[in-house]
Amino acid sequence: MTKRTAVVVGVGAEIGLGAALCRRFASEGLHVVIDGGIDGERLRGSRPEAVRERGEDGLLNIEAIAETYWQIHRQARSAWTYEIDLRPFKEPF
Repeated sequence: MTKRTAVVVGVGAEIGLGAALCRRFASEGLHVVIDGGIDGERLRGSRPEAVRERGEDGLLNIEAIAETYWQIHRQARSAWTYEIDLRPFKEPF
C-alpha cells in the first residue's frame, strides 16, 4: 500500500466517524472537525520543533477557529451545515 493510499483510507475513516458522531450528537450541536495542530501555548511549549517544521500556514490559528465556530453558531437553520473540516493551509498529503 502506498503512503497516499494509506492517507486516503484514513481520511475515509475519519469522514465516516465524523458522520456517525454528527448523527449521534447533532441535537447537541456537534458538527466541527479540527484536523491539525492548533497554534497556541500548549503546542508551542510542548513541541516547538513541530511548530518550526510546519512553518507559516502550517498550524491552525486560534482566532480563525473561533471565527469559524462563531459563524456556525450564527448559521441559519434553513441552511444548516453538515460538517466543517478545519485544516491548516499547508497540510502535507
